[in-house]
Amino acid sequence: MRILFLGDIVGRTGRDAVCAAVPTLRRDLDLDFVIACGENAAHGFGLSPKLCDQILGAGVDLITLGNHAWDQRDIIPYIGTQPRLLRPANFPPGTPGQGAALLTDGRGRRLLVVQVMGRLFMDPLDDPFAVVLREIAAAPLGGPPGRGADAILIDMHAEATSEKMAIAHHLDGQVSAVIGTHTHVPTADAQILPGGTAYQSDAGMCGDYDSVIGMVKQPATQRFVRKMPTDRLTPADGPATVCGVVVETDDASGLARSVTPVRLGGRLEATGPARAPRTPAPGPA
Repeated sequence: MRILFLGDIVGRTGRDAVCAAVPTLRRDLDLDFVIACGENAAHGFGLSPKLCDQILGAGVDLITLGNHAWDQRDIIPYIGTQPRLLRPANFPPGTPGQGAALLTDGRGRRLLVVQVMGRLFMDPLDDPFAVVLREIAAAPLGGPPGRGADAILIDMHAEATSEKMAIAHHLDGQVSAVIGTHTHVPTADAQILPGGTAYQSDAGMCGDYDSVIGMVKQPATQRFVRKMPTDRLTPADGPATVCGVVVETDDASGLARSVTPVRLGGRLEATGPARAPRTPAPGPA
């Protein structure tokens, strides 16, 4: 199975870039699923129902949110009606929406996607380590037909790289991939952990990198320089870089065969498995 996970979509320029790129990426990379974090898609703060429909309509299979989940108030009644939109699973019981979803491809293979939010320098939500284990127990990797998952992707939306790394090692061998979001900067640590789980601390953002994590530079910088309120932060609107990670899994085990960063357009150096053939399955020893 080949899965593309796209980092935080920021503002109009990020949305436009993702919507333009996904159909081509699906074809050229022979993708089975495309997942994207959309929590900054609505002018940098949250996601509206209209924009959710637009991104899904462009070929994204599922959208995750994060700490800006409720910034657009009209998402609250909508999220319970849209099974392809997730908020962090470790919000308190009774929170609208869901934190996990099972997707099925044309061959009947099932991908479980779970999002949890970290607690270091973030809101004090329920324990993400316990919650993610609960979610994957409901559809374990390689579980019985009709209950198990053929691949499991975890979106760890967190500030601290230590917390992201810790949860990845905690889940190593139990999930296909743990990919971090939230900090908007693509990290250079894509790897497969000893137990077979793919990992990258942050997928980066889909937005304008001539910015301060996607926001117009001057007011964002003045908040640090003057330590006083400024005008409301707004997304930078220059050319966007589409950033993400392609994970290829083994159909037999559900674990990762490869993990490759993707960067297209904008200011960052381009990289990715352009038109790459699938990694062959290991032969007999």
